[in-house]
Amino acid sequence: MPEETQGKSSAPAEGQGTQGPGGGPRGPRGAGGPGGRGKFFRRKKVCKFCTEKIDAIPYRDVRLLQQFVAERGKIVPRRLTGVCTTHQRRLTRAIKQARNIALLPFATRH
Repeated sequence: MPEETQGKSSAPAEGQGTQGPGGGPRGPRGAGGPGGRGKFFRRKKVCKFCTEKIDAIPYRDVRLLQQFVAERGKIVPRRLTGVCTTHQRRLTRAIKQARNIALLPFATRH
């Protein structure tokens, strides 16, 4: 028969927090960020081209295209810009055309 331990319970002593499912001593974090206060919320990104009712994305409009190209020359993904799928495809095509005729750089120099 196993010996009984007196005065000991399976719960941790006070001051010795357990690791919760979130990994920290205080348990999982809420959706509101580090304090769980929920002060800031992520705005729903809306397609710039749909709101301004732009159908054709001109490859000659370098200022417009540069908004969707990162510093290194990469095309910024949809999830960051908020552009819808159809306009992202048109935008990609316009950026590639602008690169081919040297209006936009393929990559930046270090």
